[in-house]
Order: sequence, then structure tokens, then C-alpha cells
Amino acid sequence: MQDMIPAMTDTNEILSPADTLCVTCGLCCTGHLFLWAKLKSVEVQTVRGLGLNVLGVEPENRGFGLPCPLWAGKCPIHTSPDYPHACRTYKCKLLKQVIDESTPLSEALDIIEQIKDRIKELKTLLPASPNNNFRERLVAHLEHLDELSTLGDSDRQFQQKAAELLSFYRKQLGVKGLFERLEEDD
Repeated sequence: MQDMIPAMTDTNEILSPADTLCVTCGLCCTGHLFLWAKLKSVEVQTVRGLGLNVLGVEPENRGFGLPCPLWAGKCPIHTSPDYPHACRTYKCKLLKQVIDESTPLSEALDIIEQIKDRIKELKTLLPASPNNNFRERLVAHLEHLDELSTLGDSDRQFQQKAAELLSFYRKQLGVKGLFERLEEDD
């Protein structure tokens, strides 16, 4: 498992502030925010040809699992016509603020680095697992801790750090619903 959360920075293209934030962040691609990305029916053959495993058959449940298998520190299809519609059109709260210029790009990039630092810290504290989806692993561990009758100091510290990360997800990115109990505290 990687300790780093790579950023998509190796590009020779001149990118808009919004694209710069998107490709620097990559948290959508890496499975830190979501479990899967939805696909339109016209995209199925194209993404299969790219090597993505298409899940589901019904339109409302058709997509590919995250982390995206194409992700290697950057998205190789970010500017290509093969870039899935869901990836192209999703805009987190922070991205919307950069687009409407209410948050400067430099501030947004600092926020992303803070989030990545919290993720790195939590990754080192998570139990080993064959599952490579951070979100699933985080929620599973939080659920496990909730089932215990008593918690040690390290478990309470983990819960506190997870609550801080989930607060960042909600307040900065507009992503919620990962672990309801910790979200009630905000």
C-alpha cells in the first residue's frame, strides 16, 4: 500500500485554476471520497477498452470502482474525450469556490494538502487490509470501534482524527455520508 497520496502534476499543458485544483487533488480518483463513479451507457465500451471494470447493468447502478485503476499519480485521460462524464462534471464544494473565484487557488491547494496530510496520518493507523479503498477501510474500522464496549486511548485518538477528516470532507469538499455518527457532532 502506498503511503503517499500522489498528485497529478506532470503535465505540459497550461491549465485553468479549476483544472489545476482538480488534477492536483485527485481525491475523487483515489477512492478517498467515493466508492465508485457512475457511467453513461455510451461510455461502457470505451471505459472497458481502457481497462476499467464496469460494475452493474442498470443505468442507476452502472459505473466503475474506485480507486480508479488508471490513476498513477495523475489521470492519463483527464483531457481526453474518453474522460467519463461523471469525472468531467463532478465539482466538489472547493472546486466550485475556485471556479466562482470566492476561494483563491493557492488557498484551495493548501486545504487539499491539509486533507491529504490527515489521510496519510489515518492510513498509518488503520489496520492492514487487502481492501485498497481508503473510504471503505476507514468506515469499517470506525464501525468496529463503535462495536467495542471500551476504547483505549489510541482508539479514541483515531476516532478524533477521523472526525476531523470527515469534517474537512463536509466543510471543504461538501462530501458527507461516510460515517453518520461522527457527522452528527458537527
